[in-house]
Amino acid sequence: MKVEFAPLHIPLARRAQTAAVLQWVFSFLLLAQCCCAVFLIFLFGDFWFISAFYALWLYLDWETPQNGGRRSKWVRNWTVWRYFKEYFPIHLIKTSDLDPSHNYLFGFHPHGVLVAGAFGNFCTEYTGFQKLFPGLTPYLHILPFWFRCPFFREYIMCAGLVSATKRSVSHVLSNEKGGNISVIVIGGAEESLDARPGSLTLNILKRKGFIKVALKHGAQLVPVFSFGENELFKQISNPKGSWLRTWQEKLQKIMGFALPLFHGRGIFQYSFGLMPYRKPIHTVVGDPIVVKQNLNPTIEEIDQLHQKYLQELQKLFDKNKEKYGIPEQMSLTFT
Repeated sequence: MKVEFAPLHIPLARRAQTAAVLQWVFSFLLLAQCCCAVFLIFLFGDFWFISAFYALWLYLDWETPQNGGRRSKWVRNWTVWRYFKEYFPIHLIKTSDLDPSHNYLFGFHPHGVLVAGAFGNFCTEYTGFQKLFPGLTPYLHILPFWFRCPFFREYIMCAGLVSATKRSVSHVLSNEKGGNISVIVIGGAEESLDARPGSLTLNILKRKGFIKVALKHGAQLVPVFSFGENELFKQISNPKGSWLRTWQEKLQKIMGFALPLFHGRGIFQYSFGLMPYRKPIHTVVGDPIVVKQNLNPTIEEIDQLHQKYLQELQKLFDKNKEKYGIPEQMSLTFT
């Protein structure tokens, strides 16, 4: 394989962008493990009392990720996130005004490999969310597993990340004054196994829990499609039924998260590595679907609203796909 090296003379801003994304990839893939290792080193070393005190704090603070987290405006405004946003770059597009007196449930699609668009738009302040949607506060829900990692949990909560449990979503959507947004990546970890350039497969047909919770709280549903999310990495071929896909799916059921075998570019060359490609991400927030509160929805009512959501998601995609480089004849595939 011929290696394509990066030019020696690259503007400092682009180098800063690469460094910003590098630390994000490291945080996503390895920081939790490093934090666990530090906790154990302290525990079995001379500084055991640090881990002991932290274990007590963890016990007392265990429920915080399910109760709205503990966001830090300072962390969300770190300059590193501006360079992160500019690397791709990431754009947030509004199609409709949202009334801050209501609560909303954003269904984010597709998952992609590392969910860069969701993080850039809803966990940092550099894509203009507050200007586009004044009075609203987004909470991005991720797997509860990550909040069991010592030290790492404090960092991710500062960015506005909260647990993806029913209790956590209900907490966000229970604000009587409105103004809260639960952002849920509907396809989940399983959908990441289909994340590759050109893929338009969404894992959603059997996922109706978000519909039920929206009905119970009367939260308006908003489909969100992130064009370019699947273009950031290439993935080893793993069609359904293959031994690799079977192994990945079994592992995902056991551990709760998927392990896509992906690759992108490197730091100093463009041929291989774990850095995402510089591909633009356009995250389009659709029109809200008005939901009337129903504390005990029937299966039929859930199915009806789910079908309405699929129609609005398809409409959002079809209306915007040609703007962002997707051929007119291509359509979404729901599985």
